[in-house]
Amino acid sequence: FIKSLNLYSLSQVSAARQKHTLPDLMYDYGALQPHICAEIMQLHHSKHHATYVNNLNVTEEKYHEALAKGDVTAQVALQPALKFNGGGHINHTIFWSNLSPNGGGEPQGELMEAIKRDFGSFQSMKDRMSAATVAVQGSGWGWLGFNKDSGRLRIAACANQDPLQGTTGLIPLLGIDVWEHAYYLQYKNVRPDYVKAIWNVINWENVSDRLKAAHK
Repeated sequence: FIKSLNLYSLSQVSAARQKHTLPDLMYDYGALQPHICAEIMQLHHSKHHATYVNNLNVTEEKYHEALAKGDVTAQVALQPALKFNGGGHINHTIFWSNLSPNGGGEPQGELMEAIKRDFGSFQSMKDRMSAATVAVQGSGWGWLGFNKDSGRLRIAACANQDPLQGTTGLIPLLGIDVWEHAYYLQYKNVRPDYVKAIWNVINWENVSDRLKAAHK
C-alpha cells in the first residue's frame, strides 16, 4: 500500500510539474547588429534554445517516470541528457540577458572594483576571458564567474553545454557562447573576431546585478 501511495504521489507531482519554456528576448533579433546579425539571433533563440527546452521537458518526463517506477538504471541513463539540455537552457537564458543593444563600454561600481582587484584592470580581464573563450576546443562556453567561498571573480571555460555552477561551483555572471551556431553564419570559422565583437553588446548592468545577487 505504501509503495502504491508513493507511486501515486510521484505521478501527481510529475503531472503538476510546470514545463520549462523558452524565455522572451528583451530586444528584437536585429537589435544587436552589426555585432550579431538578426539571422543568427533568430535561429539561435527560436530554434537552438527552443530545442534544448523541448528536449529538457521530454527528458524530465522520462526521468520522473523512471523515478516513479524505481528504475535506477533508467535514471542513470537519462543523466547525460538532463545535463546537456538542462545546461543548454540554463546557459542560454543567462546569455540573452547578458546582451543588450545598449551594451558595451565598461562596468561601473562594485563589479568594476572587483574586476580591478582580481585581474588588475578591465582590459586584463577582457583579454584573459577572450583568450580562454577562443581556446575552447570544439563547442562550449567562456565564463566570468564568482567564487562564493573566496569572494573572488574567476574565468573558466566549460565544454559543450556543461552549466558553470553545476560543474565548477562558480556562480555565472557573464557567458560567451562559442558553439558555431552562435557565430558561423556571420563570422565563419574566425571565432576570435566574434569574441572581439561581442564585447560591444555586453549588458554590464545585468552582470553587475548578478554579482550583487551572488553576494546574498
